[in-house]
Amino acid sequence: MNVAYDSPPRVGHATGGGIVSTPLEEFPPASCVAEAFGYTDQELAGVPEGANLGLSCGNPIALARLREVAMSMPASCSLANIQKAESVIDLGSGAGLDVFTAAKRVGPNGKAIGVDMNKNMIDKANAITSHTNARNVQFIESAITSIALPDNTADWIISNCVINLVPAEDKQLVFDEMFRLLKPGGRVAISDILARKEFTEHVKKSMALYVGCVAGASQVNEYNTLLKNAGFSGEPDFLTEIGARLITLYQIF
Repeated sequence: MNVAYDSPPRVGHATGGGIVSTPLEEFPPASCVAEAFGYTDQELAGVPEGANLGLSCGNPIALARLREVAMSMPASCSLANIQKAESVIDLGSGAGLDVFTAAKRVGPNGKAIGVDMNKNMIDKANAITSHTNARNVQFIESAITSIALPDNTADWIISNCVINLVPAEDKQLVFDEMFRLLKPGGRVAISDILARKEFTEHVKKSMALYVGCVAGASQVNEYNTLLKNAGFSGEPDFLTEIGARLITLYQIF
């Protein structure tokens, strides 16, 4: 996915005549995209300039605020919103939109950590941080399949439209890392693209649709398997928005 970040962003989508790649600048402003996916004016007002790239497919922090479902690792607990002094890890953090939003929620005694494999994004996020007063923010350059952080680091793990970009053979490693990094009673809130049925080989092999967060989408049953194989217990909570061929996954454990 370094190619998608390092070149002018484009979005691929399927039409009756084939696959069309559209420059991102032809889409609505990033703030409009974020608002459409549930970010409030108050949240966006607190985000440093340049951190919102308009590449979301939801708002995992809002999901953490809205739905409460128990998860056991192995002990069950009652979940609440992201709280003061908690720690949050954002997988695939980009320029830091959700990291800065989480940092405000956890306060100065908490920690918000962004992880991204792309050096340009990490450099951008660090540059943005240097122009803020945020002291509870950290960005790590790393693949989200293997992160140089200790076990039991986070109260929350969030991710926004990123896991679909991980190759199918590596997706289990992402969920294994989530389980390893979460504290007992930890919680996960993911916004992602899921497929309602298996894609054709043509779609799977399309780089435009892969970069556009379509071709790499898993099916719901595959997500369930990945979670259970990682060690998560209980049933995930899927809040779905149904599109033509895709659903957006919002889940908290």
